Amino acid sequence: MVENVRHLQNPTAKLSAMQAKIEWQRAVEFKATTESEHHVTIDGPPDAGGSNAGMRPMEMMLLGVAGCTSFDVVSILQKSRCELSSCTTIISAKRADTTPSVFESIHIHFDVSGPGLDERKVARAVALSADKYCSASIMLQRAGVDITHDFTIHPNKSDEGQEQ
Repeated sequence: MVENVRHLQNPTAKLSAMQAKIEWQRAVEFKATTESEHHVTIDGPPDAGGSNAGMRPMEMMLLGVAGCTSFDVVSILQKSRCELSSCTTIISAKRADTTPSVFESIHIHFDVSGPGLDERKVARAVALSADKYCSASIMLQRAGVDITHDFTIHPNKSDEGQEQ
């Protein structure tokens, strides 16, 4: 505990490989700054004292998981020499009804398209992200969150009419 206090007194001291800064703006609105100098506004809904000026913290957690696994899937497909035209990730979560309202389950769905995409390669990319590479989803799984994945491959317009 003393080490944490020391760290707060010296915000430039690095205790880990990653750091962010959250600055209170007003009411329940905060400006978040990442180590890579990107900014995002965090805020609450009006019924919690916010002005709806930014994302909610739990929404950001979902975005982090979706972004992490999307990055993996696209990278793995590109390294597998798949020609990818699009990848859209839809993430949904169920939260506990009691406080703390933690995530109980998360479902991640990938909509991918590309000329001649191989279903086995897409399945492999999703599985590798889920089981090996996506730090965000693996961390939540280890904390007890049930995480499921699936995908749909959409043909490119140039593929329509061709037998697969």
